[in-house]
Amino acid sequence: MAKQSTRAAWTVVLTLDGDGKLHRQVERALREAIRSGRVSTGTVLPPSRELAAQLDCSRWAVTQAYSQLVTEGYLATRIGSGTWVSWSGPTQRTSRRTAAASVATYRFDLAPGAPDLRAFPRTRWAEAARSAARTVPTADLGYPDEQGYRPLRELMADYLQRSRGAIASAADVVIRSGVSVSVAEICVGLRAMGIDRIAVEDPGWTRLRTVIESTGMRVDPVPVDEHGLQVERLSGRAVVVTAAHQFPTGVVLAPHRRLELIDWARRNNGVILEDDYDAEFRYDRSPVGTLQGMAPEHVVLLGSVSKTLSPAIGIGWFVAQGTWRGLLERPSVLGPSTIGQATFAELMAAGAYDRHLRAMQRRYKRRRDLVLTALHHELPTWAIGGAAAGLHLTLTPPTPVDTSQLATAARAAGTRIVPLPDYRIHSTQDGLVLGYGNIPDNEISPAIHALRGCLPR
Repeated sequence: MAKQSTRAAWTVVLTLDGDGKLHRQVERALREAIRSGRVSTGTVLPPSRELAAQLDCSRWAVTQAYSQLVTEGYLATRIGSGTWVSWSGPTQRTSRRTAAASVATYRFDLAPGAPDLRAFPRTRWAEAARSAARTVPTADLGYPDEQGYRPLRELMADYLQRSRGAIASAADVVIRSGVSVSVAEICVGLRAMGIDRIAVEDPGWTRLRTVIESTGMRVDPVPVDEHGLQVERLSGRAVVVTAAHQFPTGVVLAPHRRLELIDWARRNNGVILEDDYDAEFRYDRSPVGTLQGMAPEHVVLLGSVSKTLSPAIGIGWFVAQGTWRGLLERPSVLGPSTIGQATFAELMAAGAYDRHLRAMQRRYKRRRDLVLTALHHELPTWAIGGAAAGLHLTLTPPTPVDTSQLATAARAAGTRIVPLPDYRIHSTQDGLVLGYGNIPDNEISPAIHALRGCLPR
């Protein structure tokens, strides 16, 4: 007998075709819902009286339909346990296979972009959530402030000033669900101001380019070298830059380039969208303050907790002042839930967020060191870049290697890596981008060994 699921479908949308006896119509509608996968295997169906009320028909019609489908093997029933879907024919099996295939699993995952999800502070987050639920003012449980939860904006302004050297007040901070959402909203505002193109780093974050283009903005790729963005190649009035730790090369925007970029913005009445990517985690160098702190009237600062806590939290922010404050007059989206924002605010106010960042700094430095040791042992001739900060580094082969083919071979062997060309537009840079944020320490050496085994002989 099929194992009963705990999924209960107390409402099932069925369309009766009006052809023939009512119990046959219910039977056909249920059979189609099961075969199409709309009602999945293991789902507990509503009691016959409940479904009859939903369909505005007699209970007898439903019990007859259930009985027939039990006979045909679509349903199973047990006294005291209800009736559930037991059929798993081709449609539902294919659906499950497709879903499983869309979430690939790897023995070793060295892709960049993820923090250590095992280190998420579940207990502290739960405590903060309980406190937030008890203390959020009743008035704040209505429709949320378009700028975000005021206490969180106050705490965020303080945090950005003391830890990132930003210039910000609560009135300047806008809470959104992530950097991508913030950039999309800003781009809509830029287009409304007559700016229809924006420069991006090449190589750079592919997803961000996609988000920008989805707003109708044109993307102008600008090369990145060992000093960061090549400012002299800029045109237009808007640019996105990862100044503290460029993605994916890992270089820091050099002091002279920072001054050149700010001068460019002032001369052109332009705007710099500063994605403060990986700014919290530094190992071999001093902190680098924000560009926003040097020219707040021309820089919109963006950040999120995706790398410091978890992407699942869905909390980000941007800081805008001066002329660019006009971008906020037509907000196209709202921020995350008030309760979620209040929870994060509780975490910050209690000092738990700062303590978490300090603990993760130590953890990631130790892990980075393990990665470097393994690379020096397994791939001693490969050049390593961007390892002084962040959660990823780059690897450049000593002689030309088809890194895309290498990545394909590695994935087939159970190791996920990303070739640097995946992030290029016109740039000729090649190599691998190796993330180590979410791989356990004890898997690092085997993972690098497995990577070496995929190199062409």
